[in-house]
Amino acid sequence: MNLFLMIFISFILFFPYPTFSEVYKWVDEKGVIHFSDDPNSIPEKYRSKIEKMGLPYEEGRKEELKEKKKDNYKDQLGRGEEYWKSRVEEWKNRMKLAQDRLEELRQKYNELTEKYNESRSTGQRNILRQQRDQVKIEMDQVKAQLEEAKFMLEKKIPEEAELYKAKPEWIK
Repeated sequence: MNLFLMIFISFILFFPYPTFSEVYKWVDEKGVIHFSDDPNSIPEKYRSKIEKMGLPYEEGRKEELKEKKKDNYKDQLGRGEEYWKSRVEEWKNRMKLAQDRLEELRQKYNELTEKYNESRSTGQRNILRQQRDQVKIEMDQVKAQLEEAKFMLEKKIPEEAELYKAKPEWIK
């Protein structure tokens, strides 16, 4: 029994064991970087400037776990966050382009209407009316594209995401 106790005590005394403490970093006025695990060993004038550092293994492990957790989840068809976000972004871009184009066409339509109202020539009025009607047709097409983009963003994509069990924050 005594032999076992002596071996156990010597094992505890002579073999290192891991300690979990914080490491402190500071820079002196010469620009030399110092590290210490004892805050009392840091000179008084540098204590306000110390930077606490965690253990590198733990910090790396936390980042690794976050990445794994983030990348692991997929919808029922195996598509991840990137797929859904790119799909939403594509439709947002389409909607923005349609809005910009519609504004351009409205301005053109208004200009043609002003020219039509100012014109005294029957021939010129007919040409302006045809141009204006053509712009109106194009405006209707762009409005349809705009409505389709709104429908996709507000209804279709959220319904698909729910159906395939994608995370709701992926489509916002």
